[in-house]
Amino acid sequence: MTPAAGKGAPSAPVWNIANVVTMSRVAMVPVFAWLYLGGTTGMRVAAAAVFVLAAVSDRLDGYLARSRNLITDFGKIADPIADKALTISALVLLSAEGLVPWWVTIVIIVRELGITLLRFVLVRRSVIAASSGGKLKTVLQLVFLAMLIVPWPDLLPSVPADVIVVTAQVVMYAAVVVTVVTGIQYVLDALRISRSAGSGGA
Repeated sequence: MTPAAGKGAPSAPVWNIANVVTMSRVAMVPVFAWLYLGGTTGMRVAAAAVFVLAAVSDRLDGYLARSRNLITDFGKIADPIADKALTISALVLLSAEGLVPWWVTIVIIVRELGITLLRFVLVRRSVIAASSGGKLKTVLQLVFLAMLIVPWPDLLPSVPADVIVVTAQVVMYAAVVVTVVTGIQYVLDALRISRSAGSGGA
């Protein structure tokens, strides 16, 4: 529990502006998937726009929750669900189309769900703050996913497709490396927290 959520702090209502933004992000996930599967250039561009909007709005609900003291247990659960649902849906769709290797999708999904579960398990003991590496991981994932979602050959036929594909792959493999490294670091941090909590209770 954070200091802001201590006994002396007034509890924020569940249905506040920050949580509304979070739930809007959750609602964007099926919209994104439907547009992506539409099969036309226009729908694919719209899917990319929805994906970027959902990704960018992640910063908005966090800012609103912190700046207006609207942090709730519901928000703590719904926010990572919105993040992972968007990322996982994009990875699965792109892998099904052959644009992302399935092993990349599996590695990222296992890491994201595993660390999210770990955070929930440790939430009563301590909060594992997002590291700079974790933030870089998120940026790299969103960048390469967005690059692959946009139908570049239809929008920019004069640009060689290989240039865009190779650039996206470089970012993708960088994202995989950072995803794995930061995942290991989170696990080590969790073990340290667990040992400290065990020593304190002895």
